[in-house]
Amino acid sequence: MNTKRAKNVVRTPKHSVDDRPFIVIWEATRACPLACLHCRAEAQLARDPEELDGADARRVMDQIAAFGKPSPLFVITGGDPFQRADLTELIEYGTSLGLRIAVSPSGTPTLTRSNLTAVRDAGAVALSLSLDGSTAERHDSFRGVQGVYDWTLDGWRTARELGLKVQINTTVTRYSLPDLADIAAVVKREGAMIWSGFILVPTGRGEALSALGADEVEDVMHFLYDAGAVMATKTTEGHHFRRVALQRTILARHGEAPSLGPVHASLSARAAELGLFSGEQRAVRRPPMDVGSGRGFVFISHTGEVTPSGFLPLSAGNVKNHPLTEIYRGSALFASLRDPSLLEGKCGRCEFNTVCGGSRSRAYGVSGRTLAEDPWCAYEPGSFAYQEELRELLPV
Repeated sequence: MNTKRAKNVVRTPKHSVDDRPFIVIWEATRACPLACLHCRAEAQLARDPEELDGADARRVMDQIAAFGKPSPLFVITGGDPFQRADLTELIEYGTSLGLRIAVSPSGTPTLTRSNLTAVRDAGAVALSLSLDGSTAERHDSFRGVQGVYDWTLDGWRTARELGLKVQINTTVTRYSLPDLADIAAVVKREGAMIWSGFILVPTGRGEALSALGADEVEDVMHFLYDAGAVMATKTTEGHHFRRVALQRTILARHGEAPSLGPVHASLSARAAELGLFSGEQRAVRRPPMDVGSGRGFVFISHTGEVTPSGFLPLSAGNVKNHPLTEIYRGSALFASLRDPSLLEGKCGRCEFNTVCGGSRSRAYGVSGRTLAEDPWCAYEPGSFAYQEELRELLPV
């Protein structure tokens, strides 16, 4: 296998995902003043008295550091982490342990210059914000509170001025689909480290939203890949984006384009109107990272429950009772998610399952089985024309 070329298409963590996660996300609180239509956490205005306190949180960070160096990326999310008065103290403590820390706040009036300066000075290196509409009317409607769009853009611009890296997340639903190219244009205009398309998982309030069909998701994946020519792109719960990257790389060698549907055509036409793909192209396309639920990725709830993902609500233990290292390495649930030979249905038969594996969160949300096939993947196993070249790129 040409290892160098494979790494250029899909990245893999430097350390075995059996031994340590690539990223740990901690839900610091569920308190949040917004009422977002897709909210996984079904956030509330008040903090839960059972959430991890400062001492608990410091023990969690000690456990993350115990995985060894380089440490996993540690993301503090919510709810709105700014609802915790000890946020900067916790960032300082984690930084002192050598953790790389990112913060994922809500778009609220807490996104002030003073708050953002405080988290930067405490040691945070990145900020993650959500943009689900290209205009205030569209974004605020999705987020359930007027003013969120302006607060988000002000915080975004301030964070960049302060030297924080900014990731922008967009939830892909029936509502946001017609606006997706326009949102991409805003991200390109304002500048971001990366734009992530979150392919909806039916959990929390997201169960009530109208999701896309598998063919529509496929078109969106290819549009995100196209956008990667002018800005860094990734997906959340869209693991077949890695399949798309491999397919598109091989098709490009042959001067071929994928056969796609009307959603891709519509998004591409709108992108052309906006000039999204005009101007300077990226010298190097950002390869997607090969991690998934329980496989390089771990989530800690506000009460300490350890799950493979915030969208896969099955606990493998609680950090109050067992070290995170033991839960991650020894849990039967996590071990099963790291074994592609256990996958069912199309995912089990698919030649891409070692770098994709489908969304385990979505499989569970729809079927109640963590190893079921991803219901929103349109690919038919074995149908890609260039199987021999594909085998050269897949990891072994």
